[in-house]
Amino acid sequence: MNIPVFIGVTLVLFGGAGYMMGQAVAITWRPLRQVFIYALLLGAGDRFLVFALFGGELISPGGYLIDTTAITLIALLAFRVTRVNRMISQYPWLYRRTGLLSWTEIKE
Repeated sequence: MNIPVFIGVTLVLFGGAGYMMGQAVAITWRPLRQVFIYALLLGAGDRFLVFALFGGELISPGGYLIDTTAITLIALLAFRVTRVNRMISQYPWLYRRTGLLSWTEIKE
């Protein structure tokens, strides 16, 4: 594995795309499972770009798993942060923030 290529292509380029994808899924109130589906597609795009630009292996199950896992984790973080922000901003009389990734119901 080429570390600079992994950082540049997978974490920066496709991680950024995964972050935006996680936000988009959360903003449109879609289910969490769609994050996983889109992350699989981004992982395939990542493998192709590494292959086409840097001569990496196109069919590499280990590389695909590592890249897709990194993209999925970034997308899940974006999904959760965005979902919390939406719940807090849209329903301030029902929920309050308890942390970056959580909210709780307001009890009277």
